[in-house]
Amino acid sequence: MTSTFPNISINTERLVLRPLDEDDVPALAEMMNDEQVTAWTDVPQPFTESGARSWITEYAPAERTTGRGLDLAVTEFLTQRLVGIVQLTKTNWHIRSTELSYVIAPWARGEGYASEAALATAQWLLGDQEFERVELRTAADNTASQQVAQKIGCISEGVLRGACIARTRTEDGTWTEVRTDFIVWSLLPEDLDGAGDELADTSGFTSFPDWN
Repeated sequence: MTSTFPNISINTERLVLRPLDEDDVPALAEMMNDEQVTAWTDVPQPFTESGARSWITEYAPAERTTGRGLDLAVTEFLTQRLVGIVQLTKTNWHIRSTELSYVIAPWARGEGYASEAALATAQWLLGDQEFERVELRTAADNTASQQVAQKIGCISEGVLRGACIARTRTEDGTWTEVRTDFIVWSLLPEDLDGAGDELADTSGFTSFPDWN
């Protein structure tokens, strides 16, 4: 039984999800310095191009080859512009479960890209890869991320109290860490029946293994 994800490209009507490459460094660094990304993720700030390059050339390949997860660039099909990233982490190959998260660039928000990319990834996992569970965790106050989870058909399972560290601006403009709750969501294979009806025009995907 496989214990690593393949090098994969997933196409939807508007998007291409593919492995990160070094050409993504400037756009990735710019995206990860956004205020909302800073608030709801634990990426180092400021996020430098050197950090982006290390992520692309060291961290992401190691995550895949060790079986821990998968990092995919989300790009527009027509422009090839970097829309965001989808990450799979904490993968358990015995129980066929993984945690899915997503980040969308500021300029691309409000277009349904997060939902489209997340649903296509979940369909690939629960279909082609025969996974049994996809888990999402959203900070209690991150309503945009919660809307994505709901839109792709996730089931809310409960609250992990005090399990999330978020960041907020102080009066002097610096960032400070605050503790909040995680809301846990999941998708099982049976949840995909009728899931993402609002995305029916864009959620169909084609996967291309052995991406070069």
